[in-house]
Amino acid sequence: NLLSLFIAFSIWEIFTRYMNSPYFPGVGRIWGAFFLLAKRGDVEGITLLQHIGASVIRILAGFGAATVMAIPLGLLMGLYPKIYKRTRAVLEPVRFIPPIAWIPVAIVLLVGFSRYAFLIWLGAFFPIFINTLVSVPRVNPIHVNVTRIFGAKRWYIIRKIVIPSVAPDMASGMRIGLGIAWMCIVAAEMIGGEMMGVGRLILKYAELIRMAEIIVGMLLIGLIGFLMNEVFLRVEKRLFRWRWEVSLD
Repeated sequence: NLLSLFIAFSIWEIFTRYMNSPYFPGVGRIWGAFFLLAKRGDVEGITLLQHIGASVIRILAGFGAATVMAIPLGLLMGLYPKIYKRTRAVLEPVRFIPPIAWIPVAIVLLVGFSRYAFLIWLGAFFPIFINTLVSVPRVNPIHVNVTRIFGAKRWYIIRKIVIPSVAPDMASGMRIGLGIAWMCIVAAEMIGGEMMGVGRLILKYAELIRMAEIIVGMLLIGLIGFLMNEVFLRVEKRLFRWRWEVSLD
């Protein structure tokens, strides 16, 4: 991992020196911009930690709401396909509307924190919902039938067979939803009008045409998203170790 980072930085440095343009800052300028932002804050005195904290709190709120709603709904419609068939004509068109297209609606109808939570919820909801929904029919019928033979009730089968079987797919959907949530929050922060947030930080320096600070904001988004994904991935591997045991190495 360190070697790949070193190679990437080296290629970027060579490229910027070849281009010799103020719009392609070198690694040194980017590091300098990062330390200056970390020490003094942005042009309005807002620190990097405040920008990061604002974005992360919005992500956790919207993503948490999406998870709490998507998993039970996915399980319900997976267990009772008729419900999904009767609501599919409403759900599917909404699923294909990009969350960014909802930004004007959120600006008009919502205020402050609720705008961002709503847009993140939209982005994260459907990956979690769909992954949960499609995984229910793939539950091994042998396991279900064996528990029925021993007199297990429906709720017991759901708790002990269905949910553990679909949990890995739920976790995968959550990781996908988390990535989309970051895309949504950055776009929303650029347009939403709040003073804090990583997306807002990028927009401030875009208006000043200061590329080093813009790249710092972009790298922060990538780094925070990567770290959050790694946390999810490590928890997923620990909980569902059997799923990661197959290897072609």
